[in-house]
Amino acid sequence: MSFDEIIDRRGSHCSKWDMMEARYGVSPDDGLAMFVADMDFRSPPCVQDALRKMLDLGVYGYFGDDRAYRASIQWWMKTRHGWDLETDWIFSTHGLVNGTAMCLDTFTKPGDGIVLHTPVYHAFARVIKSAGREVVECEMVNNNGHYEFDFDAWDAQMTGNEKMFIFCSPLNPGGRVWTQAELTGLADFVKRHDLILVSDEIHHDLVRPGHKHIPMAVAAPDISDRLIMMTAVSKTFNLAGGHVGNVIIQDENLRARFGARMAALGNSPNAFGLHLATAAYSPEGAAWVDDLNAYLAENSKIFDDGVNAIPGVRSMHLESTYLSWVDFSGTGMSGEEVNDRLKNSAKIAVNQGKSFGQGGDDFMRFNIGMPRSQIIEAVKRLQAAFADLQ
Repeated sequence: MSFDEIIDRRGSHCSKWDMMEARYGVSPDDGLAMFVADMDFRSPPCVQDALRKMLDLGVYGYFGDDRAYRASIQWWMKTRHGWDLETDWIFSTHGLVNGTAMCLDTFTKPGDGIVLHTPVYHAFARVIKSAGREVVECEMVNNNGHYEFDFDAWDAQMTGNEKMFIFCSPLNPGGRVWTQAELTGLADFVKRHDLILVSDEIHHDLVRPGHKHIPMAVAAPDISDRLIMMTAVSKTFNLAGGHVGNVIIQDENLRARFGARMAALGNSPNAFGLHLATAAYSPEGAAWVDDLNAYLAENSKIFDDGVNAIPGVRSMHLESTYLSWVDFSGTGMSGEEVNDRLKNSAKIAVNQGKSFGQGGDDFMRFNIGMPRSQIIEAVKRLQAAFADLQ
């Protein structure tokens, strides 16, 4: 398959293109959708084949006998990430936003403080607030376009009301792939403050050459009694609409509590998502991901080179993900003025950085998971929209 193929998703009920005008004021007729985090690529042939088998059968009943599904997760984590896990550690949720909500519901109570390292994925704060918990923003240090933890400052912020830390690894936005030393430091931090650590690793397969994702369970095995791991096929294989996520819990006590809450809420998995995930976690899926990462790396280079040619604008170098994080602070413009130019001049819909929490105000997030011709077009539009700066 070719990642260069333009697929017209308009009229398919997709959030990315069919909701763009209502949410961002950019028409899909002549605009570019570079906001919500799904890609404009078809999923790999092995996934398409699995769906065809379901369609050929024509009966869409309850899913049973999930041994192959669990084994595929076990194989993928071992083969791609060096993580040995037991299949009975795995719970299936309706995606990882739902997984996050389930963790909050199971392990915290209303009023508890939930720590986020900001700027970070905006859905975390939304779910925390909706659950009646308190968001505690621990801002990262932006060291010349490279996010770093500041444990001394974070230690000073803790009051004792905090019960959980929700961690994004690799980082969305900004694309950091955390090092062993950084992960060890975070493990020490959560132990010092007696926090449960929920590690959302949904982007762990989308890593650039020269970088290696380390699962938190591998980096810090000594915190298994307070660690909840979350992974999914959704970002890797462009299967977000399948709404299937993995919550993986090694500790028997935590696992029992989570399982009891799942049972109390009557949660059961989506058959389509489980079939597609099983097919994706395969040698064929792995080869497709390798090709995808090579394509995304070149997209990043083209996008960064074009954006960084605009005076006062700087795209953060991505170590992972397809979500470019662009700093407009050097332009001297307000976020509203930047967004107005993006919307009305460039006709590009993007995520505003302020929605990602402290440290995000001067940024915009651009989804570059799209055919290269559209990346080139986006660069042209951006340079034209800010031509007066050049």
